[in-house]
Amino acid sequence: QVRLVESGGGVVQAGGSLRLSCAASGRTFSSYVISWFRQAPGKEREFVATACSGGSTGYADSVKGRFTITRDDAKNTVYLQMNNLKPEDTAVYYCAGRLIRAANFDSWGRGTQVTVSS
Repeated sequence: QVRLVESGGGVVQAGGSLRLSCAASGRTFSSYVISWFRQAPGKEREFVATACSGGSTGYADSVKGRFTITRDDAKNTVYLQMNNLKPEDTAVYYCAGRLIRAANFDSWGRGTQVTVSS
């Protein structure tokens, strides 16, 4: 497992931007796929974006073109740049990690709150 800690959440007006960070501890970070999920009040947790060490990325349709995920393996950190934020992006954002060949995520952060006001 890796230990994951999110930061960068806050309150922003619609149309604004935030950058979330997910810092990981552990020597096997490069072996992990790191993803962002979010959970809004009363809703199920949903996938947001994912990044592999090889550079491949993936996004939920709801955030494509607005969010960008990047990772810096030298710093054991994954970033989520969120632009043109909408009120419906309001949620607790979590980063999660799984080994490249694993089906399930074995590491989760505690989350960071993002609130977008209209």
